[in-house]
Amino acid sequence: MTVGLFIPCYVDQFYPGAAIACLELLEKLGVTVVYPKNQTCCGQPMANSGFEHLTHGCNELFIKNFAEFDYIVAPSGSCVLHIRDHLHDDKNPDKAAHISNRIYEFTSFLTDVLKVESLPSKFPHKVGMHQSCHGQRGLHLSSMTELVAPTFSKPGSLLNMVEGIEIVSLNRGDECCGFGGTFCVAEEAVSVKMGKDRVDDHLEHGAEYITGVDMSCLMHMEGILNRQGSKVKVLHIAEILNGK
Repeated sequence: MTVGLFIPCYVDQFYPGAAIACLELLEKLGVTVVYPKNQTCCGQPMANSGFEHLTHGCNELFIKNFAEFDYIVAPSGSCVLHIRDHLHDDKNPDKAAHISNRIYEFTSFLTDVLKVESLPSKFPHKVGMHQSCHGQRGLHLSSMTELVAPTFSKPGSLLNMVEGIEIVSLNRGDECCGFGGTFCVAEEAVSVKMGKDRVDDHLEHGAEYITGVDMSCLMHMEGILNRQGSKVKVLHIAEILNGK
């Protein structure tokens, strides 16, 4: 099995530790991982802002970089959902379809493809887990409290394999943090208030760290934590699962 590692722009530029943790853990689990060096933005920011017609170059480059892999894995639910739902190329429809069907968010790849049942990880801290909207409602990584349905969480099941971790309960387990990509720019005041509410829920329950599958959401909450002078830190879930 050969996996193409897709690292979103903001992870590459601001949180490379999350990308390194993904690579290291996948290799520990016996996966052959390749990082295409010419990869760039998947086009999600443009598409989410109403300019999907400008993403043709992004689509063509993504297909060129990732069409030959068995699977594509990324530490970002929102970018994975964008590729699954919007990747297209009239010249290479079969390759686009192959990628859309074989791209996975990192934790879902571990649970659904690798069928991971144990991890040699330690993280003796109190951790609050943020359920990002794209991952939860788009990729179905976890159950939604508004539905009468069995409760599940793919990221949560993996965190429960980590030795010493204490996952704190939240009052509103799947509430949006307010980031929403360009929403946080267009609706700054609303975005900040939502972020403060999300952060306060974690603080109220004594979390030392806030984790999740989308570094963009964590980045938004990290900014609020820093402005509040809080000692609580954010950490991508891959860094916890890869913990020693």
